[in-house]
Amino acid sequence: MNFFARKLYLLLVTLCTVFIISACAGSNQVAPQPTERNNDRGDLTTLDRAVPNNISDEIPKQFYEAIGNGTRTSSGKPGGRYWQQKSDYDIDVEIQPKQKQLIADGTITYHNNSPDTLRQIFLELAQNLHKQGSPRSGQAEITGGVQMKLFSYNGKEMQVIQQRGQSGYYINGTVMAVVPDQPLMPGESVTMESKWSFKIPQRGADGRMGYNDGNLIYIGYWYPKVRVYDDVIGWFTDPFLGNAEFYNEFGDFNVTVTAPAQWVVAATGNLNNAKDVLRAPIYERLTKAHNSDEVMQVATEDDFGNITTSGENGKVSWNFSAEWVNDFAFSLTKESNWDATRTSVGDRDGDGTEDFTNIDAFYRNSAPLWKKGARYTQNSIHFLSEFTGLAYPWPHMTSVEGGGIIGGGMEFPMMTLIGAYQGRQKEDLYAVIAHELAHMWVPMQLASNERRYAWMDEGTTTFNENQAKKAYFPEMDNPDLQEFRSYTQISGTGLEGEIMRRSDYQYTGAAYSVASYPKPASVLVTLRNMLGEETFMEAYHTFMERWQFKHPYPWDLFNTFEDVSGRDLDWFWRSWYYETWSLDQAVTEVSENKNGTRIIIQDFGQIPMPAEVLITLADGNTITRNINVETWLRGATSVILSIDTNSKVTKVEIDPEHKFPDADRSNNVWQQ
Repeated sequence: MNFFARKLYLLLVTLCTVFIISACAGSNQVAPQPTERNNDRGDLTTLDRAVPNNISDEIPKQFYEAIGNGTRTSSGKPGGRYWQQKSDYDIDVEIQPKQKQLIADGTITYHNNSPDTLRQIFLELAQNLHKQGSPRSGQAEITGGVQMKLFSYNGKEMQVIQQRGQSGYYINGTVMAVVPDQPLMPGESVTMESKWSFKIPQRGADGRMGYNDGNLIYIGYWYPKVRVYDDVIGWFTDPFLGNAEFYNEFGDFNVTVTAPAQWVVAATGNLNNAKDVLRAPIYERLTKAHNSDEVMQVATEDDFGNITTSGENGKVSWNFSAEWVNDFAFSLTKESNWDATRTSVGDRDGDGTEDFTNIDAFYRNSAPLWKKGARYTQNSIHFLSEFTGLAYPWPHMTSVEGGGIIGGGMEFPMMTLIGAYQGRQKEDLYAVIAHELAHMWVPMQLASNERRYAWMDEGTTTFNENQAKKAYFPEMDNPDLQEFRSYTQISGTGLEGEIMRRSDYQYTGAAYSVASYPKPASVLVTLRNMLGEETFMEAYHTFMERWQFKHPYPWDLFNTFEDVSGRDLDWFWRSWYYETWSLDQAVTEVSENKNGTRIIIQDFGQIPMPAEVLITLADGNTITRNINVETWLRGATSVILSIDTNSKVTKVEIDPEHKFPDADRSNNVWQQ
């Protein structure tokens, strides 16, 4: 039963309801029976805690309308009438490293696959984050933003709108609105041409692109991009403020990057003219490396200044094409080592044979830990292809060391920018590479709305990263438990923000971080431990498969888990995603009486979760008692366990395997 079932009403706390579980050593659990006390009216039962209510009222009406329109379903599947827009880009871009200048012209072909008539088209000019007066969430270098030199719609040059009722375009911060003479009808396409330029900021888009040391440039957030128009909210027009990241549409890209000779360009997509831009020895090493399971050196310090061809007039043009991606980024390196190999991604196309993808890593000598960069990239892509159930779909994955631009990491399709990690441990570099590469699944394949629900991609990615770390470094401290600790440090302190609170409107930076990264990752671990590995992974893979190359919303995730598990989990979604409640179960009493041992398990927190209680006896035997979540959902705050055994109870522990993120584990154990 999913969250469209009837609503449970929130019940307030007034009296103590105690449930008693009586059990003997080795006997089966006796179902708890509530002891209830009625109020003066005699027709209502007063309970001890707030019971999590149904989340149906929290879901926007547009999502229900999408279900009614047949584009989505209450079971979490895309509906039979699901549609999605498509944006194709053909761009020529030149980078002038000395001037720190980007100059480009391009054509967008936008396909209206919706049933709606579009009277406006919205684009994003992300570099306007660096324009004086643009709204932003923090500090940013002022570069002047995008200089729009030409914009045309179906061949007609458009001007900035001066008054209401005119056709043309207007720009407000990072949002650009195009008002054509004629609306774009369902099933039609339009071409939009533009010429633009901007000064490259040193640490642009909040450290997600920029330049460093005269030998590295990384370009993202750089071209006029059509905003998403989807079946739930229509046009997505939230501005880019520098914090929350993407909500992008899929399409095909053809991009030619022109740069001075000896600047090596790597980018989203397949390099179509490798023989023309690379010197023959470099090309031969690259081809050999991409057919090897071992990491090989394509270019080293000995090759610097002699990697590319001379080009024309000292410039080399690199052509890349990519199919069905939702963004495009590229790097230019002049003094970076280049390592390459390949990795297996399983049977990507279902033809029964093993498929591979190319792996590349670029790093400077100032980042020695990066000598393992290609190996870590290779391992992460292989592991994540298996773990997520979705084989990595693209021709390469490239990791670029970007010390001086970024400290952590930033993802784009097939490309990632990661700090030098100077003086750090190898586990730290592996973790950030695994994290950024896990983004190749969410949001690069499952294109969720990060600007509103950053947890969908960051939390899921953190969860995936941790599973990769456990596999690669089995001897390390369990990363899932590390995530628990990161989350519980803030749980119950009043500093936390709800996971479902819009990303750009979290209360503080700390609240944003916890709600986006460790808490949702911890909640996925919690859900896995509650449902069991097999059911969880079936639901997880089902969600991935259903929404690959589509736009899932949070309720598609919730509904899929309920659909696959066959369980109503509204109480779970409410408790963990919509509230800032905490989980805090405690052993508050262990006493002997003539009938045996009396154990009181108390729930000090507000999140109801099943409790596994491990009871150790003096003779070395153990007894396990399980308190069902329904006990707490019926309003109890404490449970009495009666243990009838000849051997004395010496230890009682709640959740001995640390399956759930209890905010205070110090009260989980009683020991004589």
